[in-house]
Amino acid sequence: MSTSPSGSTLGKATAVMKSLNFYLSDHPAIVTFRWSHDLCWGSTWSFLFSSIASYVVVSIFLHLTLAFLLRRGRPVPLGPIPALHSLSMSVISATIFAGLLVSAAAEIKETRWLWRRYKTPLQWLLCFPLGTRPSGRVFFWSYVFYLSRFLHMLRTVLVVLRRRKLVFFQLFYHAISTFMSFLWLEFSQSFQVLAILFTTLAFSVMYGYRFWTSVAARGACLPLVLNCQIALLGCNLVCHVAVLLLHFLTGGCNGIGAWVFNSVLNGAILLLFLNFYVRMYLARRRKRKGVVIDHRCENDNNIARSSVLGAGKEPHSNKVKSN
Repeated sequence: MSTSPSGSTLGKATAVMKSLNFYLSDHPAIVTFRWSHDLCWGSTWSFLFSSIASYVVVSIFLHLTLAFLLRRGRPVPLGPIPALHSLSMSVISATIFAGLLVSAAAEIKETRWLWRRYKTPLQWLLCFPLGTRPSGRVFFWSYVFYLSRFLHMLRTVLVVLRRRKLVFFQLFYHAISTFMSFLWLEFSQSFQVLAILFTTLAFSVMYGYRFWTSVAARGACLPLVLNCQIALLGCNLVCHVAVLLLHFLTGGCNGIGAWVFNSVLNGAILLLFLNFYVRMYLARRRKRKGVVIDHRCENDNNIARSSVLGAGKEPHSNKVKSN
């Protein structure tokens, strides 16, 4: 008995979806994951502080060394490395987003009977029940996100090599983001599911765009990247307010102490980012005004030149006519 092409295509699509669902949420390594200082790489406080300190020291040392050895403004040729880094970050972020989204849906379906009397799925995403332990699907992808932060740090090194400029905000942001992702796992902090979903979605778009501009040999549109980051920080701010309300209205959220510290760090990042954004906007506006003024001056000079030339030619033309 022969099957129709549409039926075979649908069967293949279903098989692919089942396979993806297995590797994203039902794999034994994902289901049985447990955050432990003995089992997980990079899960100790000493590793966290030493890695962040090494990142800061290496970035500053590289910046000072290049400033001393090379002529100012001369970039270091890196070839396809920045493009490959952007591509890898985009793919990893998209994978974490898809895996966490599927895993969160599976966790809600399997554990809803425990908390459905006093929480909705959205409230569970914002506010973990008290006593939640860092194990299972959701925390596996949180751990993968934590590990991806170290690959994200590499961008600072690439920026220093290419642009010969070390930005304090970028250094601070990468270090604090790595520290916060560690706190999410260590204290089973609430709100981390939505935070990771928002962040990975924004990163997949931003780094995918950076990869495309690198391949297309054209400069990236900085406002697009900045607007994505502003939207990300804005969503995080709204969710932080929701977590605070749920903590007092639903009897408490797990990891609220780490959440308070996380909120302070997010507030500092938001203020620094808004300061950077406003300064960049004002600089671009002044530059545009300068271009307009230059064009006006150029037009005035052209008019002045034409009037002078006209005044010089007029007597000559009169002489010709008189002759």
